[in-house]
Amino acid sequence: MADSDPRLPIIEAPAPQRISRGRMVLLFLVMLVTAAGNTAMQSVMPSVGTALGVADVWISIAYTWSALLWVICAPIWARRSDRRGRKAMMAIGLIGFIASFALCGLVLMFGLAGAISAATTLVFFAAARSLYGGFGSAAPPAVQAYVASRTPRAERTKAMALIASSFGLGTVIGPALAPLLIFPATGLVGPFFAFALISLAVLVALRLRLPNDAPTFAARGDVVAVPFSANSNPNVSREEDEEDARGTPGPGVIPDLSWRDARLRPWLVAGLLGGHAQAATLGIIGFFILDRLGLRADPSAGTGPIGLVLMCGAIATLLAQWGLIPMLKLGPRSSTLWGMALAIVGVIGFSVAQDLHSIALGFAVASLGFGLYRPGFTAGSSLAVTRDEQGQIGGIVASVNGAAYVIAPAAGVWLYGHHEWIGFAAICLLCAAVFVFGWRSLQADDVLEGRAGDDD
Repeated sequence: MADSDPRLPIIEAPAPQRISRGRMVLLFLVMLVTAAGNTAMQSVMPSVGTALGVADVWISIAYTWSALLWVICAPIWARRSDRRGRKAMMAIGLIGFIASFALCGLVLMFGLAGAISAATTLVFFAAARSLYGGFGSAAPPAVQAYVASRTPRAERTKAMALIASSFGLGTVIGPALAPLLIFPATGLVGPFFAFALISLAVLVALRLRLPNDAPTFAARGDVVAVPFSANSNPNVSREEDEEDARGTPGPGVIPDLSWRDARLRPWLVAGLLGGHAQAATLGIIGFFILDRLGLRADPSAGTGPIGLVLMCGAIATLLAQWGLIPMLKLGPRSSTLWGMALAIVGVIGFSVAQDLHSIALGFAVASLGFGLYRPGFTAGSSLAVTRDEQGQIGGIVASVNGAAYVIAPAAGVWLYGHHEWIGFAAICLLCAAVFVFGWRSLQADDVLEGRAGDDD
């Protein structure tokens, strides 16, 4: 059937092979360095806020404008990547990250030195942070679309888990390095400058080593040429050609993908609710550690314990994404449901903990759950649409992820400030809502991954 497809002659160059190891390393680094930088920032910001003498909730609110810009800009950059190429959008994302971190570090350095007031520091910090929301949001959907458009349907959950695990590995590296990057000359803001320099090195490597791409046709040629593994459905390539022929208006025309699309609605609801639960958990954990361990009087002493707990959570996330998903062959629906169930257990566990070991263990279980949920939601959204729509679904997924950080961290900290049990109960209710809704509404894994036709 593929030989009779009238669209194939449009591809003039020989069809490329799978994504090479070198290119996958570059894509992995693009995601890893931003994740490491952001979690290093999470390790130090509770201590920075305490040192500035501001309420916890204001530290969380300082992220809000950046998160809102992420929601707005991610789909725009994703659509632009369909026309300009994924590499260009990855570069823009890295530039936004570098500029944001360098400026945030400078602002906080002046604020901690007393050169500007605490209120002015937070305003300028929020403005500098917005560069990440506005321009840094270009990279994740471009990386996701690059991988998704070159990966068979039956293998896409594993591929998405690998890309998602770059965030997980970054969240191990970031908290581990953060205490080591607090130099005498820079103090608590040392990690900001360090990760800006590391990201600059990744940007140079991206420019030199990743070829320019033509997204509209290169992805289709890749799909046709890829030999499917022994575990894949042998009918997937034919089904995708037929699907794309039915679902797209023709070569060079990329359809607009709406948030209200019926194919996406269950996944987006699950993504929004679960994302808010995860964002609220990450917003609370640093302040919770300072309170539970009695470190408010010495903010600089909190960086190590916070980093240790975040690192344990990140290792658990990697276990989920590198170990459990491929080993158990979990599909999008099962990953999402099991993830939310484990997250509830973990949140309850660390909320009643009284020492660092118990807090780290409970947070690791919660992170294991979120580590299953996140690639499940991402892969489910990707598999729900056609290959031509991968650039746009990448932007929508990135936007959903960013939407959770507009309100949830500040709301979680505000509820926690009234009473810690209110904040933890809200997180558990969100996870339970995803589990119940997902059980009823998410499409079965066999249908999504193209295995349902094997029995015919």
